[in-house]
Amino acid sequence: MSTIDYYFWRREAALVYAWGDMRQNKWSRREWLAGATAAAALGAPQGKKSAMTDQGYIDAHVHVWTPDTQRYPRPRNEQYAPTSFTPEELLAHARPCGVTRVVLIQMSFYGTDNRYMLDAIAHYPGVFSGVGIVDHNAPGVADEMRRLKRLGVRGFRITPGGQPQTWLDAPGMAAMWKCGAEERMAMCPLVDSDALAAIGRMCARHPETPVVIDHLARIGADGQIRDAAVRQLCDLARHTQVHVKVSAFYALGKKQYPYTDLAGLIQRVLEAYGPERLMWATDCPFQVQNGHTYAGSLELVRDRLDFLSAHDREWLLRGTAARVFFAA
Repeated sequence: MSTIDYYFWRREAALVYAWGDMRQNKWSRREWLAGATAAAALGAPQGKKSAMTDQGYIDAHVHVWTPDTQRYPRPRNEQYAPTSFTPEELLAHARPCGVTRVVLIQMSFYGTDNRYMLDAIAHYPGVFSGVGIVDHNAPGVADEMRRLKRLGVRGFRITPGGQPQTWLDAPGMAAMWKCGAEERMAMCPLVDSDALAAIGRMCARHPETPVVIDHLARIGADGQIRDAAVRQLCDLARHTQVHVKVSAFYALGKKQYPYTDLAGLIQRVLEAYGPERLMWATDCPFQVQNGHTYAGSLELVRDRLDFLSAHDREWLLRGTAARVFFAA
């Protein structure tokens, strides 16, 4: 059995996990079965096995939201297009491309109210995993992290908040990183390269905590792929629990399909980290706007980067995200 298939074998317990969620959330048996049936139907391409046993791709970074602001209010008054991007709308893009599992990232305007993401995870057992948001300054933050883990969350988004050198110094951040190591829950920084040094210091203090850097540390967001920034990102590879999302191509470099101007950046990161610590993602719905497409993002990694071997593609498109975000 290969290393990747081993991780998928471990995940076969997901329906049992979902049954536990049903009991905790007091769903009826009919509601749980409806969610499981829908997940099997929407989570796999025609002719494939269900998302619980398939070998499809994993999109490691997607946001979902609903126009229903009565049931799911938005504490932060932020407006993004489109007005709606529900799990069903996401799967309409992902399913035809062979993507059968997705890591949902808590949307910023919901703040620490993770309910919409959690409801999506519960409704489609085995299809979604989650990266939540918690208040690191709140008492009992580690207890909240463990509660969310029981509901399908496997990581937490953290951001510098305008303080890229000191943002990780708060006691609550230390509590989060400690819990992350104990529970195998990833810290998921959305950062620019100026915050990478602080992440390195934190990794040295918490070497067992999984870390997943979003969107290649947004190198190239201003159109310039600077060597110093790439070296900073690659230097973090010395910390063995750091991973990188190869994602958000619509926002980096020339910001134009087929995104091949990013090949040099991706190759350098691959050489530093190896494929087992890289994962592909789209950053939908932003990847499916302004002429960009879901398929276009997938094509760069699956078809266009000649330096990637079949083994590399297997890890980037499935294996790494399965290990970090879907392992039991």
